[in-house]
Parts: sequence; C-alpha cells; structure tokens
Amino acid sequence: MQNISAIQFEDVEKSFGSLKVLKGISGRVDTGEVVAIIGSSGCGKSTLLRCFNRLETINGGRLVVNGIDLSHPNLSPQQLRQLRAEVGMVFQQFNLFPHMSVVENLALAPCKVLGQSMKESSRMARFYLDKVGLLEKANAYPEQLSGGQKQRVAIARSLCMRPKIMLFDEPTSALDPELVGEVLTVMQQLAEEGMTMVVVTHEMQFAREVAHRVLFLNQGQVEEEGPARQVLNYPKSDRLKTFLSRMSFVKA
Repeated sequence: MQNISAIQFEDVEKSFGSLKVLKGISGRVDTGEVVAIIGSSGCGKSTLLRCFNRLETINGGRLVVNGIDLSHPNLSPQQLRQLRAEVGMVFQQFNLFPHMSVVENLALAPCKVLGQSMKESSRMARFYLDKVGLLEKANAYPEQLSGGQKQRVAIARSLCMRPKIMLFDEPTSALDPELVGEVLTVMQQLAEEGMTMVVVTHEMQFAREVAHRVLFLNQGQVEEEGPARQVLNYPKSDRLKTFLSRMSFVKA
C-alpha cells in the first residue's frame, strides 16, 4: 500500500445551527486503504463521511480529498464535478430510479457526467453488474430485486464512474440480516482489489476483518483510532469498551 493520503482532514468542524456535530476531527485515509468509522448513533460518523464528497460543507478546519481542497468556500463547478466523479458514495437507501431498468440506472451518470456514449456506458454497466454477481438482472427493474440485490446494484452504479475513492454510509443497515452477507462480500472484494474505501458501519466483524484502520467517534471527536484488530480486540477507552460490549462479534 502506498503511503499517500487520499483524504486528509485537520481540526474539521461542522455545526447545524447551534448543534456542533464535528468538534475538531483530524485524520487521514491513505490510497488503497480501508478505514472503518464506528460509533454510536449521533456521534458524527455520517456527517464526516458526507463532508468527504461535499454533501456537507465544513465550518472550520482543513479537508483535502483527492487533491481538492474542500475547505475552500467557493469550489468551482469543475472541481465539484471532478470530486463527484472521483468519489463514489453508497447510501443506506438504494436511490434507484424505479422507472428505469437496472442497466439504465447504471448507465445514466456516465452518460451525463462523463459524456460517454450510451453504448459504452451500457457496456460498462454490464461489466460492473457482472462484478457484483448480478449480470442476469441487467434488464430487471428495481421492484423485482431484493434489498441485497438493490444495494449491490447501487455499488455497481458507483463503480461505473470508475471512482478513486468509495464512501459507504452504513450500506447494510436497511437490509434484512440474511441479505447483509452478499453486500459485505462485494465490499470485501473491492477492498482486496485495492480500492480506497471509507465505511461507516455497525458490522464489527467486517470492520475487524477487512478494514486496515478503525476510527471510533464519540460525541463529535475521535476517541480512539488505530489498526482495526488492535482497536477492536484491545480497546483502550472505557467508552469504546462499552460500545463494543453491546456488539456481537467474534474476536480472533
């Protein structure tokens, strides 16, 4: 793994009105690295992730993603387009267009944003559908898919933009338990191929097995961070010990 930062953040702050959600968070994500962000609901995990692709604008500190300084209040439209093209995001909800087939859902953004032809975009869509094991669903519609299949399609849709960084915001939280594994398997495959990934997750087993490092957020601050197995198997802070005691995962 190259020791080159894909994401750097220093003293990042974010408030919503009088509510300060991020209270001076610092850290980094190296190229080719998988970083899991964990913590209780409301600790700022998703807010931090959304700052990484400018869905939220930071109020203080410095944030550089893929060489683009997101601390600058006036990013050019070109910089924003570059950021959105190079940083893919998968949400809790699938956000697929119900009136479009699976392959049409995937081909839309490359056509509109990258200027690819429909033929090329459709070819790439089928390539990435095959990658997530759903090529046979290319002409199906979202209502014909299970929740796990929809989320795998959402991952393939992001991959069609050929991003350099992938962000995952609790991608399995809306799924029935028996469907979680098929999505995590796809994510693990991406990690093994060297994709730079930041994953907000409650799946501790996945974080321990797949992530290189873990950030534990507590009340808008990084309370503990380090190598995934070390942090999850041998937590130092009492707050993290309490958090992990409520999670069911096997230590190894």
